[in-house]
Amino acid sequence: MTDDVLARAPDAATPGRRPPAAIQWLALLALSILIGGALELVGMPAAMLLGPMIAAILLAVRGTSIAVSPVPYSAAQAAIGCLVAAAITPQILSTFLLDWPLYVGVVLAVIAASSVLGGLMSRWHVLPGTTAVWGTSPGAATAMVVMADAFGADARLVGFMQYLRVILVAIAAALMARFWISDDAPAATAQVAVWFPTLVWEHFGPTLAFVGLGVLVGRFLAIPAGPLLVPMAIGVALNLAGYVEFQLPEWFLVLGYGVLGWKIGLGFDRAVLAHAWHALPRIVGSILILMTFCAGLAALLHVGLGIDPVTAYLATSPGGMDSIAIIAASTRVDLPFVMALQTVRFVIVLVAGPPIARFVARRFGVRD
Repeated sequence: MTDDVLARAPDAATPGRRPPAAIQWLALLALSILIGGALELVGMPAAMLLGPMIAAILLAVRGTSIAVSPVPYSAAQAAIGCLVAAAITPQILSTFLLDWPLYVGVVLAVIAASSVLGGLMSRWHVLPGTTAVWGTSPGAATAMVVMADAFGADARLVGFMQYLRVILVAIAAALMARFWISDDAPAATAQVAVWFPTLVWEHFGPTLAFVGLGVLVGRFLAIPAGPLLVPMAIGVALNLAGYVEFQLPEWFLVLGYGVLGWKIGLGFDRAVLAHAWHALPRIVGSILILMTFCAGLAALLHVGLGIDPVTAYLATSPGGMDSIAIIAASTRVDLPFVMALQTVRFVIVLVAGPPIARFVARRFGVRD
């Protein structure tokens, strides 16, 4: 039913004459900066990805002839792969090894809950095919959108679900961190982003090389989400071994976020947007259910192991790893514990995402 509606619905408005492509790109760039800057000012998580995505959606539903080409899309994926590789540090690895059964158990519980939710939403035709399975995958929002696109799901609706959850989880986590901090928790040091740091070519050079590797993988190898996964896997191994260190300036990441946001947003049309709006109450309901389940796990960690409640909540929150990291770094919590659990879940979801989606699809009788 849902697939038929999307197939029959008219595309975005197609006026008789569109502006030249260069004018459309300039309009998209200006609108992306305006919206992204406004979101950044109010402290919205993933603002520099959400801004371009919203701008692209606004242009797409009015009718546009521009699209993101494969080369910059592959480069953006590789940049995100470098970001993930840089985040998986020896400290996080050692923290994980100390209590790995606890981390794996909590992660598997969250993944199981999100998979059941996604399967039910797909079976009830809230979203088409396995889109809901990818959309409910906890954490790793950007990577899940990229991989969903590579494995045949609707990346536009996956992105809608993922980033809506990122926003709701970040708001809840920020409120909890603001109003529920124990008096004996260590003081946090706020980190200010440096947009244009001095480039250290010993570290920025390998970053560019890995981005180039992602472009080559996207051009010549038929690996699903290969531009993301191949540089990330090699980068993690070399980073943990101490052979490479990445430099990821804010302006560099913003370029990658912008391209990914444009790629997602320009794929929207009025039919997809209308379907997302129609399914919004059920999507929000599924997000709140998953957040409540994770809060229950956090309560168990607090009661059973004496872990600070805010630390436990941030560690189990099913939001984006980057937004949780920002909140945790500016809050008096056990940062290594939070990042270790978030990173373990990210890696497991990233590796197990495709087989989980296929398994859930078979169990619940859905297909793309």
